Amino acid sequence: TRASADVVERGANGFVVKTVVTIAASPDRTFLALVDEIDMWWSNEHTWSGQAGNLWLTPNPGGCFCETLANSGGVAHAVVNHVVPGELLRMTGALGPLQASAVTGTLTWQFEKSGSGTTATVTYAVSGFYPGGLEAMAGPVDGVISEQLRRLKAHLEPGRK
Repeated sequence: TRASADVVERGANGFVVKTVVTIAASPDRTFLALVDEIDMWWSNEHTWSGQAGNLWLTPNPGGCFCETLANSGGVAHAVVNHVVPGELLRMTGALGPLQASAVTGTLTWQFEKSGSGTTATVTYAVSGFYPGGLEAMAGPVDGVISEQLRRLKAHLEPGRK
């Protein structure tokens, strides 16, 4: 039950990564876990604070995928711009090390009923200026995005192999 992860396109000024996985949960349950339980499946290693419990996601247009930092600090990873509960969550922002450059991306989470479960597709399209070009970032970003989707799947399928 590995995720199908691909760098769909890459160039000096951008890339697109896409990961698809089937989850043994309904689209509504999968969407709920995405927005309300992010601290239970997002990797601590892919946060600025080192704690996924500091993340939150507000699933409405203009909402924030944000993180609380020490000393009253914080980071806005992305801004929500399209929500269809149980089907779609789209955000715009530069994740991780991309945030320090003139880069933006559109991160789309799509959920479609598939038998008794859900086909979850995550696409992240990134463009802008990154020193040395964005081509080299496509693989590492693909790895992080696919890891998060695998972790969401594992959260929703406890005890499954």
